[in-house]
Amino acid sequence: MAMPSGLPIIDTMIGFPQKDFSQYDFIRRQTKDRGSREEMQFPVEYMFKQVPKDLPADDPIGVTLREMDRFGVAQGLIGVGDEVSRTALKRHPDRFIPSGNVDDPNDVMGSVQALRRDYEMYGIRAVGAFPAGTFPQVAIDDPKMYPIYATCVELDIPIFVCAGIPGPRLKFAPQEVARIDTVMYDFPDLVFVTRHGCEPWERLAMKLMLKWPNLYYSTSAFAPKHYPEAIVKYANARGADKIIYAGYFPMGLSLERIFTDMPHVPFKDEVWPKFLYENSRRVLKLDK
Repeated sequence: MAMPSGLPIIDTMIGFPQKDFSQYDFIRRQTKDRGSREEMQFPVEYMFKQVPKDLPADDPIGVTLREMDRFGVAQGLIGVGDEVSRTALKRHPDRFIPSGNVDDPNDVMGSVQALRRDYEMYGIRAVGAFPAGTFPQVAIDDPKMYPIYATCVELDIPIFVCAGIPGPRLKFAPQEVARIDTVMYDFPDLVFVTRHGCEPWERLAMKLMLKWPNLYYSTSAFAPKHYPEAIVKYANARGADKIIYAGYFPMGLSLERIFTDMPHVPFKDEVWPKFLYENSRRVLKLDK
């Protein structure tokens, strides 16, 4: 049951070192507590230990590639919204997989147009959303999200959505896992992948994955030692095809932290290849 060596790992949430923490300004603007606004550089620093803050940012692509090579990560899913990521996609199309992002679903038509533009320009294989991080907040099952879901179905790409209580000190209601049920009912052809754990509703997420064929769970922002027990058990039982590896480098976790913990996750032998790359290859349609 130990993690096998030599498998071609796909990381469905990875990024590049940045010179400062301005990428989190959109969160700080929405928070009200002093810790989030003035004291923490990383808005979830109260939860994460050993955040990789001091990575050199003069060659961000090189840093990420070296870490990927060091721990056997063959490919990583990255955004297309900044110049560093777009450069990485041009220089290393074999290592990086493009993904769009729903920045402001309050702008419904703008979000749909951006999704189509990113698909046409960069060939995005997925799109990401952070409901609690939108302002005003837009819930998972909000009608404003429906045109985005419909566009994902039309373009035949999955959407990765943060679900469960968010780490930043924002209201959690938009990410209640029960909301996913309505979305899957209305969009049975939508491929929906949860991010960031679904806690404290991980058992509900498991039940919903049993119910809905196109609902998946990714392990982003969790060190492997903290993977929810219900999810590990589900992967070892009926859910081997539903659980997808995702990291959180360099936002909150180092790959060293992740892959030091990973061998101790009690997945069955047959689950490991599905978890580390087969499920993500299928969901992202990397063989097409």
